[in-house]
Amino acid sequence: MSIAAQVRDFYLRPGTMTSLARYKSEADELPRDLEGLIGVGHGLLVHEHLTSLYGITLSEERRSSVHIRPVDSLLDRVRTDGPLGTVRPVAERWGGNCRHFTVLLVALLRQQGVPARARCGFGGYFGTGTFEDHWVAEYWSAAVQRWILADGQLDSAQLRIFPVDFSPLDVPRDRFLTAGAAWTRCRNGEATPDQFGLSAMHESGSWWIAQNLIRDVAALNNMEMLPWDTWGAMVYPPDEPIADDRREFFDRLARLTDNPDDSFTELQGAYHDDGLRVPPTVRNSVLGRVESIRP
Repeated sequence: MSIAAQVRDFYLRPGTMTSLARYKSEADELPRDLEGLIGVGHGLLVHEHLTSLYGITLSEERRSSVHIRPVDSLLDRVRTDGPLGTVRPVAERWGGNCRHFTVLLVALLRQQGVPARARCGFGGYFGTGTFEDHWVAEYWSAAVQRWILADGQLDSAQLRIFPVDFSPLDVPRDRFLTAGAAWTRCRNGEATPDQFGLSAMHESGSWWIAQNLIRDVAALNNMEMLPWDTWGAMVYPPDEPIADDRREFFDRLARLTDNPDDSFTELQGAYHDDGLRVPPTVRNSVLGRVESIRP
């Protein structure tokens, strides 16, 4: 098997976070097109920080789903309201964020025989003038023989308020930057670290890019963690500069994630050898506690 075939085969396999488990049969009944699959996520979830767009307020119970990591556990929660393909009224959807929309889409694409992977980085299309912390899916198009970025979060309500001048089914590479691309731009002087972070929290910087770079490496190894999960090499709070030797470490990770197919073997080796591997427990920084990666 060629390296290219090995890569596509790897991103067809369900991972710890993308296994549909007992929902495989039901997933087979869902739409077979990308737009339809994205619509499934929209019918089940609502972004926890964009509820005002829809005129609703999430209960604490329905917001708690943002801390669920595995897709099958997330579906356990949402499935109580009906079949997966049923569009719920917005007030009856469960809380999620860009990562949840992305990982659900990846899981559904894989179930339908489409190689897919989650990418962690920054979106430059939210009207803030900066690149915001964001996740999108990357899927292999057999028709055009290339990987394409797809934003599973953007729905019609969001497209009305965000300056999105492209199809969410094919996000331009200069509008969504992987964490590695953001890191390289900053190192080359093409951008500054304060352009990358989360403006709503008034936080940005090299430390944020570096942490997302580690999350992207994990996702490329089929471990798609929560945006606020921290572990291992994530030791850079905002007030602590990144040492020169660690900058070289992140330079290497940025190079590997720039073209994951060409760096596939080395990327997997780095994940296992450089302390990047996700352990059985991680720190949920939002809740301030250590949690198992699976319930």
